Amino acid sequence: MATQQYKAWSVVTASTLAFTVCFMIWMMFAVIGIPIKETLGLNETQFGILIATPVLTGSLIRLPLGMWTDKFGGRIVFFILMLSTVIPIYLISRCTEYWQFLVTGLFVGVAGGSFTVGISYCARWFPKNRQGLAMGIFGAGNTGAAVTKLVAPLIVVGFGWAMVPQIYAVLMLVTAILFWVFTFSDPAHKVGKTITIGEQLAVLKDPKVWKYSQYYSIVFGGYVALALWMTKYYIGEYGFDLKTAALMAAAFSIPGGLLRAVGGHFSDKFGAHTVTWWVLWVSLICLFFLSYPQTQVSIVTIKGPQTFHFGLNVTMFTVIMFTMGIAFAIGKASVFKYIADEYPHNIGVISGVVGMAGGLGGFILPIMFGALLDLTGVRTSAFMLMFGIIWVSLIWMYWTEVRPVKIARHHERQTAKQAV
Repeated sequence: MATQQYKAWSVVTASTLAFTVCFMIWMMFAVIGIPIKETLGLNETQFGILIATPVLTGSLIRLPLGMWTDKFGGRIVFFILMLSTVIPIYLISRCTEYWQFLVTGLFVGVAGGSFTVGISYCARWFPKNRQGLAMGIFGAGNTGAAVTKLVAPLIVVGFGWAMVPQIYAVLMLVTAILFWVFTFSDPAHKVGKTITIGEQLAVLKDPKVWKYSQYYSIVFGGYVALALWMTKYYIGEYGFDLKTAALMAAAFSIPGGLLRAVGGHFSDKFGAHTVTWWVLWVSLICLFFLSYPQTQVSIVTIKGPQTFHFGLNVTMFTVIMFTMGIAFAIGKASVFKYIADEYPHNIGVISGVVGMAGGLGGFILPIMFGALLDLTGVRTSAFMLMFGIIWVSLIWMYWTEVRPVKIARHHERQTAKQAV
């Protein structure tokens, strides 16, 4: 008879593997979208829509998946979710028209909803003081974005882009079977049968849920958007081929997944607010430097015109992206620590709402990146946009979390002085 501890860690391990594969597939268009763009002659906005389409479905489905996880349990929901994507993944290899890629991409995007199922499923197997770590370990499955950038280009170069979805379809099927074999169910983890859908959705009235959703639209939505966009960015900005560009882009994606467990540990130790506050500040500083476009300045001197060049070379750009990837990884865990602390009985629904917001950020941002590039011709406009979004988040956090604490402390000091 397996012990509760064995079951808990078996669930986390199998769920993390399954989520990694789901994320690989969710980010597939970040690589195969580039040869598809060339074949179909798409502009930047159309390319942004192509790579973001799977993210849309994976975002919108997170709320109902969270509710179903609370109601029926994570094991069965996760298993059915994975099986439902196998045929659509394979059908991508048969597409020839732009609309066909968009339609199949919508069905494949269901794989992205696996996060909401798994985060709730794993958290419930652990006590409150270890939920941050458990959710962080599961969230390390985000490294699937980096795995796709390392594996998919090799398949594209060796066998053509159509082989990628064929291999991924088989991989998803095998992973679903392994997941079912090595996971467990616990009836105590389900909400009561008397809980109605209306009662589950009542959490939408809580303004804190929307605030956490906004935070997550940055640390996760921004991560997804940049993971999709960076391969194309390296090709356009620095002139790399597909394999090299994808490898360089992985420098951002790898820490975005692997270090999420570290973020969970820090959140357990220092609190969700403190960790998220510093994550946003580090991200803002990184985006300040990333936003500066390649610039040529010509100055007339007594010796004639002198031209100076300002802009990040590929080494500095990659280092800053790597740093921001670390910040986003820690932030993804810290935002969900808020949820585990404040909504222990509604983790599935709340994670569904917040996850949906994060996923929608990952859907909208690549389209905006493409539209801004078509409009301005400046590639760093993508980072300018994200800089502005994070600035808004910091202001929101200050007024709702930092300032109230300062006021409360001031009142305590005043009360203490009057008592003396």
